[in-house]
Amino acid sequence: MEKCLNVMLVGYTPEPESTVSAAARLCYSSADVENVVSKMKYGRSNEFLEKIISMGHMSPLEHASFTFAIEGISRACSHQLVRHRLASYSQQSQRYVGKEKGFGYIVPPVINDNVDLKTHYIELMGMIGNTYQYLVKRLIEKGRSKEEAREDARFVLPNAAETKIIVTMNARELLHFFKQRLCMRAQWEIREMAIEMLRLVKKAAPYIFIHAGPPCVNGRCPEGEFSCGKTKEVRKLLNSLKTDDEANDKF
Repeated sequence: MEKCLNVMLVGYTPEPESTVSAAARLCYSSADVENVVSKMKYGRSNEFLEKIISMGHMSPLEHASFTFAIEGISRACSHQLVRHRLASYSQQSQRYVGKEKGFGYIVPPVINDNVDLKTHYIELMGMIGNTYQYLVKRLIEKGRSKEEAREDARFVLPNAAETKIIVTMNARELLHFFKQRLCMRAQWEIREMAIEMLRLVKKAAPYIFIHAGPPCVNGRCPEGEFSCGKTKEVRKLLNSLKTDDEANDKF
């Protein structure tokens, strides 16, 4: 069963930009916390946010967090995702969630666009699914519990197997994530996921993420001779994600 990417922003810190602004303002203010919070809550915080981010004062961003529910990604993609260690993850278990009725899988675009490659790919996924089901059945017959049978049978499941995961990151880590994964040299699947995540958080906190993206859109590409050379395309993509509040700002 082919699966498609679906990303939802299921929760985030209330008034994330006011919270971050208040945390940053407190570092430079002699006022009591009530006055600092009140001032940032009822004032405009966008200019102050841009100022502290441009100064590299990033720790206040850790006070705002965002939680995503993600499905329709492969295990290959989730293995890349969990390398971002300053985050919390809850992933669907292949031990407790059986695949006896067939498993979902992701088809890479380059394979999906080629009839011959796609035919072979889907046939292989079907063979793997049948082997998995056979192993689970035989292991249960040999006295293993369902969980035990699944934990051994899952060894045949491919990197293409679809998974579901809940991810929570603070704003600082998200900016780092977007810096790494929105690069054109990032793997296509995690890049598509990052684009959808950025689209969602821009609606919740447009000024925190106003300049989110790979290094090339905010300066110089660090890849040197390995640069993709597609800075204009990347900037066009990021500009297409802008909210109405950002319309007058330019990358």
